Amino acid sequence: MKNKLPYLGVLGAFLVYSFASVFSKWASLAEFLSGPYLLRLAGAVAVLGVYAILWQQIIKRMPVSDAYMFKGSTIIFVLLLSWLLFGEAISLQNGIGAAVIVAGMYLYAKES
Repeated sequence: MKNKLPYLGVLGAFLVYSFASVFSKWASLAEFLSGPYLLRLAGAVAVLGVYAILWQQIIKRMPVSDAYMFKGSTIIFVLLLSWLLFGEAISLQNGIGAAVIVAGMYLYAKES
């Protein structure tokens, strides 16, 4: 069985990337160009910087096509974070879409 640890690293990087959306949402809740707005926007930029470093390390260690196959996990992470942090609803269509994404990632990882 092939080592699945790189796939966990990719998923972790996309989880970090998802927090850029969280900071962007928080920024949108503050008055434009206010201190809280700028601080939250800076948080989004910082998260993207950390993600960029993680992504470079990942693609150094595995084919970019393998790593990019898991980009869909970002949608699932944002969906869950939106529900947990902002109380946004998860519709049946969201759940079905998330299940399809998870199934696709599982099948891809299983074949690799």
